[in-house]
Amino acid sequence: MSAASGAAYRRILLKLSGESLMGDDAFGINRATVESMVADIGDVVGLGVEVAIVIGGGNIFRGVALGAAGMDRATADYMGMMATIMNAMALQDAMRRAGVEARVQSALNIEQVVEPYIRPKALRYLEEGRVVIFAAGTGNPFFTTDTAAALRGSEMGVEIVLKATKVDGVYSADPRKDPKATRYSTITFDEALARNLQIMDATAFALCRDQRLPIKVFNITKPGALKRAVMGEDEGTLVHV
Repeated sequence: MSAASGAAYRRILLKLSGESLMGDDAFGINRATVESMVADIGDVVGLGVEVAIVIGGGNIFRGVALGAAGMDRATADYMGMMATIMNAMALQDAMRRAGVEARVQSALNIEQVVEPYIRPKALRYLEEGRVVIFAAGTGNPFFTTDTAAALRGSEMGVEIVLKATKVDGVYSADPRKDPKATRYSTITFDEALARNLQIMDATAFALCRDQRLPIKVFNITKPGALKRAVMGEDEGTLVHV
């Protein structure tokens, strides 16, 4: 990373939940929210930072969740994976309209629609300055998109996983319920485990810890928060070894 850019990281993995695409809507994709998010990502790309994204599907799948009650878990998980592909395609299209080059790679093989996940090709795209959006989680049921973020981040050799949420970091308690809750600026993996802080699911968290891959939790709806996180500023909460 050139000193002129001021960025603290050369390559990052951004974990977006499907719900982050909804804005204030009950489900689906809110166009204004996506366009704002893409503008923030474009600012980071403009710094020369290589950006990989793992996206969830809750905004689509939870819209049919009541009808899926009692459904076989594996079937439901595959439905969720396909929802992430829809989100990835929508995000890619919004990036195209904003002049940001992006490629979608899916862990499920549907080549008529998106590329399959091929690690060397994904690495080449990143080196060429293109955003790579990873869809369909790990391609296996019973694993969350948090785990996919930790896995793809490790495979891509990123320097940090940025977990986008609607809360500006990790707190000692739920800030919506406890006015005395305090935000951690930094915290170690072991401290987070000891305090039972639910930052990621256990599999994802263990993988990041084992790979010595830091996590930063921040509020994606806060203007400029993504860029400040990439610049290494005190934005959100940094979880480190």
